Amino acid sequence: MSELLGNNLKLLRKRRKRSQEDVATVIGVKRTSYTCYEIGSSEPTLDNLIQLSNYFRIGIDRLVRENLSKIHESKLGELERSFEFDIKGERLRVLATTVNQHNEENIELVPSKARAGYTSGYSDPDFISKLPVFNLPFLDKNKKYRTFPIKGDSMPPVNEGAWVTGEFILDWTTIKLGTPCIIITKDDGIVFKLVFNKIEESGALLLCSTNPLYEPYAVPVEEILEVWQFVHYISPELPEPSTNIEQLTRAVTRLQLELRDMRIDLIK
Repeated sequence: MSELLGNNLKLLRKRRKRSQEDVATVIGVKRTSYTCYEIGSSEPTLDNLIQLSNYFRIGIDRLVRENLSKIHESKLGELERSFEFDIKGERLRVLATTVNQHNEENIELVPSKARAGYTSGYSDPDFISKLPVFNLPFLDKNKKYRTFPIKGDSMPPVNEGAWVTGEFILDWTTIKLGTPCIIITKDDGIVFKLVFNKIEESGALLLCSTNPLYEPYAVPVEEILEVWQFVHYISPELPEPSTNIEQLTRAVTRLQLELRDMRIDLIK
């Protein structure tokens, strides 16, 4: 890794027309230490690697695994410009988590009283460590799950008071159209919606409700903090029996989505 990483660092530094002293100062190391990174005689610490990734606006995985000299200049520039909006988890998106006595992932439960603070504490190990935890033996132990409280009436049959468990999604581009997900956003906090992936077309996720009274709305990827794909929910209430009204609701939802897309196209 040392030689490949060193060559990548040298390439990126020269593209920015910076000296080794400049980069060393930014990440807080001596110039001689940074020089060793470039010639491959030593490797940066994880903290310094994260700082280098942030400075050069290239994901850590690419820095250490990919020969950047083989990437076309225009593509490299595109990677740098899109670095801030990390939709594929290439920047070592850190997920704070907890494990049980057997070193197995817990399912953390976000109580209603902790809901408001989740957007600021979601990446804080101390905040996450104070959440209640439990385990469900029928879930895949190799995946990460978390349970969130549901508010409002926008997603029947999952109503207020229910608890939705989701699987952590690292790469948002893999979300299929109409997938129910818990989306953590900077402004709206925790929301549960059907997600329509519009990242390639408009750099956003389109969020839709199953309740036709609520219109779909788009959330730019830069406003999204986390995505958890629906796995199951627990509710103190039995869902209503399936009726033609529910079929009508689904039809209305589809129409809302189509109208929303038409509006977006007209604006463009």
